[in-house]
Amino acid sequence: MTAHLADPRGGPPDAGGSLWDRLEPLLHRVQKPARYIGCEDGAATPDWSAAGPTSPIVAWLMTYPDTYEIGLPNQGLQILYEILNERPDAVAERSYAPWIDLEAEMRATGVPLFSVDTHRDAGTFDLLAFNLSAELTYTNLLNCIDLAGVPVRAADRRAHHPLVVIGGHCAYNPEPVAAFVDLVVLGDGEETVGDITRIVSDWKASGRGDREEVLRALCAVPGVYVPAGYEAHYDGQDLVAVEPIWPEAPEVVEKRSIADLADWPYPRSQLVPLTEVVHDRLNVEVFRGCTRGCRFCQAGMVTRPVRERPAEQVRSMVAGGLRRTGYDEVALTSLSTADFSGIGDVVGGIIDDEACGRVSVSLPSLRVDAFGVDIASQLQRGRRTGLTFAPEAGTWRMRQVINKLIREQDLYDAVESAYSQGWRRMKLYFLTGLPTETDEDTLGIAELAANCVEIGKRHHKGPSVTVSLGGFVPKAHTPFQWFGQNTQVELQRKVHLLRDAVRRHHGVQMKWHDPRATLAEGIASRGDRRLAPVIEEVWRRGGTFQEWSECFRIDLWEEAMAAHGLDIEWYVYRHRREDEVLPWDHISAGLHKDFLWQEWTDALAEVGLPDCRWTPCYDCGACTGYGIEHVVASATPPAGGSQGTGQDLSTGGAVPVSLSPRPTVSA
Repeated sequence: MTAHLADPRGGPPDAGGSLWDRLEPLLHRVQKPARYIGCEDGAATPDWSAAGPTSPIVAWLMTYPDTYEIGLPNQGLQILYEILNERPDAVAERSYAPWIDLEAEMRATGVPLFSVDTHRDAGTFDLLAFNLSAELTYTNLLNCIDLAGVPVRAADRRAHHPLVVIGGHCAYNPEPVAAFVDLVVLGDGEETVGDITRIVSDWKASGRGDREEVLRALCAVPGVYVPAGYEAHYDGQDLVAVEPIWPEAPEVVEKRSIADLADWPYPRSQLVPLTEVVHDRLNVEVFRGCTRGCRFCQAGMVTRPVRERPAEQVRSMVAGGLRRTGYDEVALTSLSTADFSGIGDVVGGIIDDEACGRVSVSLPSLRVDAFGVDIASQLQRGRRTGLTFAPEAGTWRMRQVINKLIREQDLYDAVESAYSQGWRRMKLYFLTGLPTETDEDTLGIAELAANCVEIGKRHHKGPSVTVSLGGFVPKAHTPFQWFGQNTQVELQRKVHLLRDAVRRHHGVQMKWHDPRATLAEGIASRGDRRLAPVIEEVWRRGGTFQEWSECFRIDLWEEAMAAHGLDIEWYVYRHRREDEVLPWDHISAGLHKDFLWQEWTDALAEVGLPDCRWTPCYDCGACTGYGIEHVVASATPPAGGSQGTGQDLSTGGAVPVSLSPRPTVSA
């Protein structure tokens, strides 16, 4: 006789019906059944009973298209999940991509995609909202839509089907998945989800008329792009325009930015999982945006301007979060946490706060030139966590190209600070395949790592450095969007070159990203609407979980491109022209295109540009276009914040950072 688990929510299912009785018998057949039961501390139990004919509840299913352990810690989904559940006109639940074993059981028994909160059928929600933070999850997006019983193609959906929504950094070039989604949320979602909820609620109250009716209404929401309202035009291979075909659709869709993080102290009740997940700790966002201007970094470009959370609010969120969750580790998150004004005082205040107990503080995104003995000494007072620095390139010349204006001495000083305060191991993250990169630049990575190990030997026996190497993919809305990606063969050659060099240095290890996966990422991130059948074919041939090395198959991508007459060379490897229409030109991240082009030409000229928070404005468009200035807690730049000079250790001399004249740009 088979023992059955009780419904994890307890009591009878609500009127919408729980799938638990059909799901539970499948769980003993799969790995990690705890992925699917919910019941986390901090989880909501939404009340669907408040729905009425004149003020219907709008139901959101917040979905991460990867496994539970990858998706649960995602702050974006947790924030919106809380905000929606605080509204009187909305409920929100969560879902994650079922792993291959459970998917097979679900398809065999007819169990659809479900929420983990109340195990409700995904097809009964009004909106299926996906956070897309990596292009190789696109096939999982299609798989989740299909498992929900919803037509994969938006054109095949009817009024009773949920609206499919995407957001996240991949939304800044939504064209490869435009055929599969109903609306795209650009930028910050805190305010946008409320606007969408009101429009969908009105549509439901009116009796859910024609689906196009609600999509046209959603075109008016700032930060919302509705692909069905636009048509792409081609001249041979060239894209010549993406133009609106509905009068409600704007020619250019602008991203949405919230002005003040202090108004949004979320998540208030971070989810605490019942099983192991990545980043299993309290996470508190300290600021959004970055103005360091790294030319390869899409996140830094599209999230401008900088908006810092008040230091006192950070401390309050940490103390309250630790008390609620029971965690003894907190991560202060941002794109460059050491740049937060007064970061040393904030870390020290957390460690000294009796309400926090004995806690370790991690800064998961560390700028080398902003990390010194003061921060290292504060961090070592708690339990030590891992340290990762990201020099990104192996030589000063290359770092000027990418505008990562970190001197060799900056790195060595940071490493010295860490080793002197008790750290023995650290990771250095680099990219390969960057514009103008030479073998000398590649071999410079091994030299930097070896020098860091030598510094460690002054303080410890057996220090180690792990070099983590990623292949560079040019992304939309960055100065490198015109660059032709290195071929798979060339990336593999550079990996082998560096691997052989690293082997000669005791104490240096190396890990690298598969160049074949870098190619697939380039296909998915650089494309236009013609990529839709490619993505669909990869999915239909079993190509899910393409971010996982054991599931990834480059042959599916190459064969699908060939089958649909699309040339990998044209989409991935060639350089773009200045006058070329890019697939994402009708999407605005707030940056002037001629600013980005000037940055591209400066990169080729090896010209660096300091952080604009502490220098005159370069008129990139991020502040002037949205009426939001950089919000910082202190007028004093953090350590290294001015990026004033570079240090060339080969000559021992100081090298001034060249400043390029900014173009005159009209708003």
